[in-house]
Parts: sequence; structure tokens; C-alpha cells
Amino acid sequence: MSLSRRTAARSVRMLGVTAASAALALSAAGTALACDISEFSATAACDGAKGVITVTDKDPTGVPAVITVFLENNGADLRQVGAAQTVEGSQKGVTVSFAEAWEPNAEYRIHVKAVKGKKILVDKDIPGNLTTPSKACEAEDTSTPSTTPSTSPSSTPSDSTTTAPPTETITPSPSDSASDSAAPAPSASNAPSAAAQESNLAETGAGSNTGLIVGIAAVLVAVGGGAVFFGMRRRGSSQR
Repeated sequence: MSLSRRTAARSVRMLGVTAASAALALSAAGTALACDISEFSATAACDGAKGVITVTDKDPTGVPAVITVFLENNGADLRQVGAAQTVEGSQKGVTVSFAEAWEPNAEYRIHVKAVKGKKILVDKDIPGNLTTPSKACEAEDTSTPSTTPSTSPSSTPSDSTTTAPPTETITPSPSDSASDSAAPAPSASNAPSAAAQESNLAETGAGSNTGLIVGIAAVLVAVGGGAVFFGMRRRGSSQR
């Protein structure tokens, strides 16, 4: 009986240790999975010419958290930036953005409040206030390059379209017209002109080789006639 009691006591002790270990493990796991302020971060950036403050929630449990942003001035809240926003985080991270025309080196306080059921898991500020960059946001340059040729018509007319001044027409005076009409016409000369002489010579054959050609032709005709005559005469004598 005594051995059985000892065995039972040992078994009870072992069960107690196991239960305590399990409780500690569950407690640690619950603590690790609970929403924590270290899972929140904030940055200030530019969206074109507009400033924006972005808060990222990397709570893997997805507990809803209310984010509120305040502009600080000498350690006191100067004003609230926009309205508070609720975010449900994830392991990869979920972000919410606050439009804010922040100035360089401005300081902002970001408060996080996460409630699960009736239990408040987080009600703290993100450690270390957010300080904006030292350079403000600038508008994008949308002006057209100077090298682009202008398609608008020029207001100054070009030289090609300049209207030429009207030319002056000279009207002859009565005295000039009278002198022109009164001028005597040149009298016709009886002597033939050089062109007329050349044409007459061409028609009569003077000054050309026509006489020489006619003479040679007459000689050839005479020689031919004599040859025919003597030929006929010899043919007649032979027939006798």
C-alpha cells in the first residue's frame, strides 16, 4: 500500500509540473501573439507636390487599431492631422495614410490604441516622434521644353506676306504726246537697201557660180552631139 501511495504521489507531481509547463507555454504564446506597439511604424513622404504621413501595422493577429496623428510644437500637441483611422494589420503589413502639407523638420506624434473585446492591448504612442525630412515636397515640372518648336502663328507678318507698295504709273503730258505725234515720218529713199540688192543678185544669178555651170554644160552637150554625129556617120559608111 505504501508503494502505491508513493507512486500515486509521484504521478500527481508529474501531472502538476506538466500542467504548469503547459500554462507557461500558453501564456508565452498568448503574449507573443498579442498586439504590440513595436509592430507599428510611421514615415513622412511626398506624393507629388503633396505631403503624406503613412503608418504601417504589422500585427499578425489583425487586431483593429485606431491611429491618431498630432503635430507637435515644443512637446505639446499643436493640432490633430485629419481624422483618426482604423487599421487591421497583417504579418506583411497594412498601411494607412494621412494627407499633410508638412514642413521640413516638423515633428509628429502618432498614437495607437488597439482593443480586443473589452481588453485594451495597446494604448501608446509610437516610440520616438516622427520627424519629417529636411526638404519640402516640390511640384513636378510640367513645362514644355524650350527646344519644342512653337506651332502658334507669329503675330508679326513675315517678309513674304508684306504688301509691296503700288508702282507709280507715268502719264505722258500733253506736250509729250503732241511732240510724238508731230514728229515727221522718215522719207522713203529711192536707193535700194543692201538687203534688196542681195535679194536681186540671188534672183539673177549674179555673184554666184551659175554662169560657170551653164558653160560646162554647153561644152558637154556639144561634145556629146559631135560624138553622136560621128558615130552615126561611121555606121552609115559601114552599111554601104
